[in-house]
Amino acid sequence: MINPTEIIPGVLFYSYYANVRKEKMAFLEHNMLVLQVSGRFTLQTASETIVMEKGQMLLIRKNQLGELTKTPLEGEDYKTIVICLKEDLLRQIALEEQIETGQKYMGPPNILMPQNDFLQAFFQSVIPYIRHSDEKITDAVGMLKVKEGVLLLLHSLPGLRAFLFDFSEPHKIDLEKFMLSNFHFNVPVEHFARLTGRSLASFKRDFQKTFGMAPRQWLQEKRLMEARHLIEAKHKKPSAIYLDLGFESLSHFSHSFKKKFGKAPTEWMALAE
Repeated sequence: MINPTEIIPGVLFYSYYANVRKEKMAFLEHNMLVLQVSGRFTLQTASETIVMEKGQMLLIRKNQLGELTKTPLEGEDYKTIVICLKEDLLRQIALEEQIETGQKYMGPPNILMPQNDFLQAFFQSVIPYIRHSDEKITDAVGMLKVKEGVLLLLHSLPGLRAFLFDFSEPHKIDLEKFMLSNFHFNVPVEHFARLTGRSLASFKRDFQKTFGMAPRQWLQEKRLMEARHLIEAKHKKPSAIYLDLGFESLSHFSHSFKKKFGKAPTEWMALAE
């Protein structure tokens, strides 16, 4: 299976992989609850790495950039369930349950949920949905299961109310610090703008003031300079670094590198040895 199966379109997903898969650049737009059925799930952001294995649950905060690695372990394939907690869904739950909203969330962006009987029972109750993913399950029934998950999260950790029901727009953050930590993520400039709390026009204006050039030009320059450093100082092979630096293909990376430095990455590597 190459693409995750949608049990409920846009909300409840099931994924299965027999081989290691790495999704280098992911814009995590919505809050998500990830249930690990088997194998190992790794989330790496600019500030942390979280590893989750069989039987664990991870709550992921919206509006992040991350690298996802999905690894089957010996004797078990990789299987995971993802519940996408979109804002309109959470607003509906808040309205129905009369949950107070508006509190600004200031805690960690990703939380490994502590195990308890309630969450474990919920975990087990979702598995039949993926075991019988070919059967038609009504959206109404599925949404009841999603709502149950949200309420059990709040029961287990009441402090998650701000995590789930903070509907405020991202505030402006330090542009230079953010870009230096996240330049390697291959996402549209519009996503960088949103994640720094700016409109696209404001982002481009602030970016020009901070770095003295347009975002796309700076991103290209920064990635190529980092590539040269990795080749010279770390003796990294071009094929091992181009994806990590946000290039879509090895040929695109090689062409850009040669245009910038006058030699192909492989030639530069030979000089560094």
